[in-house]
Amino acid sequence: MGREKTQCCGRKWCVGDVCGIICAVITWGLVIYGETCILWVMMSSWELHPVHQTVNFIIFNFFAIMALTSHAKTMLTDPGAVPKGNATDDYIERLQLMNENKVVYKCQKCCSIKPERAHHCSVCERCIRRMDHHCPWVNNCVGEGNQKYFVLFTLYIACLSIHALYWGVWQFVECVGSEWATCPALSPPATTLLLIFLLFEGVLFAIFTGVMFGTQISAICSDETAIESLKRGDCEKVRGSSWKNLQMVFGGPFSWRWLSPLVEPYATKATFEYSV
Repeated sequence: MGREKTQCCGRKWCVGDVCGIICAVITWGLVIYGETCILWVMMSSWELHPVHQTVNFIIFNFFAIMALTSHAKTMLTDPGAVPKGNATDDYIERLQLMNENKVVYKCQKCCSIKPERAHHCSVCERCIRRMDHHCPWVNNCVGEGNQKYFVLFTLYIACLSIHALYWGVWQFVECVGSEWATCPALSPPATTLLLIFLLFEGVLFAIFTGVMFGTQISAICSDETAIESLKRGDCEKVRGSSWKNLQMVFGGPFSWRWLSPLVEPYATKATFEYSV
């Protein structure tokens, strides 16, 4: 089946949901908090362990940059919104003539032609192609156009959290073992509080995003969105091999491009049948 870049990629998109915007700001704030701990606590012992601290500083910031880039791409990329108000009588009639064996569905909420596997999101107020769910943490729907970015966001946040756990425990043991002589930047109580909250944040988000990442990969491999799994009796099961489904979401044969949030995903041409 032919593939082409999704038409939604590159299109300006931002959901004006107050709750979603607050959650997105909190997400960035938590990553920035981790960076603050790195600069104020971990790097204070750089002179004693320059190689270890430098390597971990590079690793942490790599994951942080990739996570925030993936988050921004998920939030600001059109997830696959169907054009609003295109369900005119003339257009419906034309589609029925072009596709005699297919039923044309109309969304009564946004007055649009509803492609196969599209669902209406009450927050975005649009029908979204291959909609998985609406995520307040990225202030957007996860759909055909941005699922790759969302998966990468969960992956890099999980990696960032696990790395922060390791480095935070290492730093705490180092500070206590030297009776805080190697942690001169802040007082022992302040350092302890910062590290405890960092570790709590690391455990919480490592579990949450790790589970979400696994759930998303499983859904992609089975080619079944979260909404479709809830309405399994109403949906026909498709749809190719697991590896081909992964290629569809991440963009072609496996390569480093799969792991880059700057590389646009692909979609089947059939998904745009009613989106002109």
